Amino acid sequence: MIRGFVAAALCVVALWAQTDPVVKTGVEVLRESGFETLDGKKVGLVTNPTGVDRELVSTVDILDDAPNVELVALYGPEHGVRGEYAAGEHVDTYVDEKTGVTVFSLYGKNRKPPAEMLEGIDVLVFDIQDIGCRSYTYISTMGLAMEACAEQGVPFVVLDRPNPIGGLNVEGNLVEDGFISFVSQFKIPYVHGLTVGELARMLNDEGMLAEGVTCDLSVVPMEGWTRDMTFTETGLPWVPSSPHVPFKETATHYVTTGILGELGVISEGVGYTIPFHTFAAEWIDGQKLTDRLNALNLEGVRFRPITFKPYYGRHKGVLLHGAQVFLTDPSKVHLTSLQFRFMEVHHEMYPDKNPFELCDPSRIGMFDKVCGTDKVRKMFSERMKYEDVADFLRKDEAAFTELSKKYYLYD
Repeated sequence: MIRGFVAAALCVVALWAQTDPVVKTGVEVLRESGFETLDGKKVGLVTNPTGVDRELVSTVDILDDAPNVELVALYGPEHGVRGEYAAGEHVDTYVDEKTGVTVFSLYGKNRKPPAEMLEGIDVLVFDIQDIGCRSYTYISTMGLAMEACAEQGVPFVVLDRPNPIGGLNVEGNLVEDGFISFVSQFKIPYVHGLTVGELARMLNDEGMLAEGVTCDLSVVPMEGWTRDMTFTETGLPWVPSSPHVPFKETATHYVTTGILGELGVISEGVGYTIPFHTFAAEWIDGQKLTDRLNALNLEGVRFRPITFKPYYGRHKGVLLHGAQVFLTDPSKVHLTSLQFRFMEVHHEMYPDKNPFELCDPSRIGMFDKVCGTDKVRKMFSERMKYEDVADFLRKDEAAFTELSKKYYLYD
């Protein structure tokens, strides 16, 4: 009996040890310092539901309760400060019910805060969980806010958070002139391998902000994070960074299917329970597709047949068949390449179902914007072979990785 109780107690301790956070985020480090960086200041805060501490308390409420900080303005990116708005839904200025603080929208009429939005603040703070991918718009919001602060002489503070894809993974070509957009705001790879604090330092010091402006930038680093950490290893809770990134694993899957998903022909799983985990369409034989994909013997990834009906979105109620992506070891996978590998196999099986020909013509432009160039599409679509774009996709990775090291805050 006693032995059983001891064993049970040890199990509880082990479970607690597994979930006890080993990483302190920037907001937690800031709080432990007595809010030293913000002491006596009128603060504006750019955040969303991911801006929380390990107990899931919002940074909004943490700063509002701080005795030596005056929270005077909030700024909401896509989805709003507390997640009240759907993806792509434009947001107007409103008042946060809990704090009574005005929320200025950065995903509506203005994506870059104009001068009047910054009036009355001494410092602008950024605290949002990014996912490590160029096309995810939170880093665009951060960069535009940095530009506005540079123009208005307002200091900018980043409360740092982990990169859920990791700090060692860099993938993709740099954005080219003519393809700068909100989904490719800066000339960085598709997977940048930096935390938001490190990326802010790079944008500032490398002249990547518009007109090469620089702001008065400070970063409150995390404690305990290392570049090789998975998000699970941080011990931190994962708050959905957007409705279609509900789980920590989704961040990595986003990179494997999201570019293809822009065409709107092949379902990447958005609208179903596993967003960004699938390649599926009405006409696909899931078993044959899966057999062909697994025959590629790609290290770190496996595929299984799947059939499902999306509950909403462009494929709502349509029975789809295809392959579900399982990343058995993401560190061994060139994640971005998987969607091009799929398109090659799919074209061999269904040459009359070319996604570039079946999509709405307006989606071609978005595909190119997310790729940061039209060269990827033009080279690939000639033969629908991954080998035709493989070198181009990887041409900037080594140089960017080397440049990034100047801005590392963590080993």
